[in-house]
Amino acid sequence: MPHIALPAGFPGVRSLFMYSPVTAKPLNDLVQTLLHDPNTSTLTPGERELIATYTSSLNECKYCANTHGAIAKYQLGGDADVVKAVMVDPAAAEITPKLKALMNIAAKVQQSGRNVNSRDIAAAREEGATDNEIHDAVLIAATFCMFNRYVDGLATWAPDDPAVYDAIGKQRASEGYLTQPFKVAQTQQ
Repeated sequence: MPHIALPAGFPGVRSLFMYSPVTAKPLNDLVQTLLHDPNTSTLTPGERELIATYTSSLNECKYCANTHGAIAKYQLGGDADVVKAVMVDPAAAEITPKLKALMNIAAKVQQSGRNVNSRDIAAAREEGATDNEIHDAVLIAATFCMFNRYVDGLATWAPDDPAVYDAIGKQRASEGYLTQPFKVAQTQQ
């Protein structure tokens, strides 16, 4: 049960955005830029979604990990296995060495930004990461720590049905973050 009165049928951050449209706009704009827009990063939208998924899974944010995992799956051509592998252990997942190094940085940011050190940055650079990609990985991880705490701090509804996340993932991968969310049937709550 959410800690505040939120609109029924909208899970996770979407209920918070419906509750507070004034804060929803800049937050939606931020996530659109960080994760979806094709010309804002040399990391693919799928790679950026994987960083958000991994950070959210480390924070044990069920809604965000499942939602961004589903979006990543669609951004990566339907590859749910790589998403699951990244959530368990990015070092063993079938992703590029560069993305593994960026995931390491994201994991350190999730604990504390001060945990990132010059060795982590050098390792990412050795794998071909640019300063912009390192910047993006840190910003995505930091942003998702905030989103995860926002979603869980107000005890938003996180559905149990994987089909709900799949539908959200398909919509967001296709449309981005600036379109209206669809309402989930009350029976899902």
